[in-house]
Amino acid sequence: MTRGGSPLLRWAATRGRDLPWRATRDPWAVLVSELMLQQTQVPRVVPRYDAFLEAFPTPAACARAGVGDVVRAWAGLGYNRRAVNLHATATVVVGRHGGRLPDDLAQLLELPGVGPYTARAVLAFAFERDVGVVDTNAARVLARLEGRSLDRRTVQALADARVPAGRGWAWNQAMLDLGATVCTSRAPRCTACPLARDCAWWSAGRPDPDPARGSAGVSTGQSRFEGSDRQGRGRLVDALRRQGVLEPDELAAAAGWPDDPVRTATVVATLVRDGLAVLEPDGALRLP
Repeated sequence: MTRGGSPLLRWAATRGRDLPWRATRDPWAVLVSELMLQQTQVPRVVPRYDAFLEAFPTPAACARAGVGDVVRAWAGLGYNRRAVNLHATATVVVGRHGGRLPDDLAQLLELPGVGPYTARAVLAFAFERDVGVVDTNAARVLARLEGRSLDRRTVQALADARVPAGRGWAWNQAMLDLGATVCTSRAPRCTACPLARDCAWWSAGRPDPDPARGSAGVSTGQSRFEGSDRQGRGRLVDALRRQGVLEPDELAAAAGWPDDPVRTATVVATLVRDGLAVLEPDGALRLP
């Protein structure tokens, strides 16, 4: 593949997804979108994104609000701890960076809940830096292009090396779109791929095992949600959003386990530990 990557960029010009967060270069808005998209599908994020930014248009606005307000606004997105991290990040950005997200990788990585992917996404999509952004979709594309499983350092180095100079924003959006819509996990549409000619896995006849399987950055799927502690956590947070406070005798039923107060207590403790709830001396649970 040429470093200019013109086949991919030409493909993206007509096949790229039209997503609301791609219309901005505001670092805060980009960060919000990236945290929302972690382990949450795009169709669930789209209707929540604008509403959240309307409520919290800047880090300062988010930091001024209570954590509970941010958790309420996160309704429908799941993985509610991300809302707590976003509020914590807003507080740090206001306190240390004058209310503006830093454009430095090391400083971004110091923010609560911001890992290597999110930090590089902010650099590429807000500041238009020429860095590789590696989510599960991009990592899958890279492993198949190389025809081998990749370790974390190698996949990041390959992603960085493939970014055409001055095209970091467009290139990374194209890679994410390619992985999400063409180079998919279960049914890749290789004949529609603009990079098929340069793909080692395709050239070899797509042999088993798929090199993306087990490669760094490629997700392996989540554990069963139905009946899990995650489901109980979500039920409790949703109940707190509606009611504000849950009395001790309401907790087990709200978690979905009316006959298992011990399991409920264990899950309540994780909510308190993660900053998603406060346990009062009388045993009542409330949003922070």
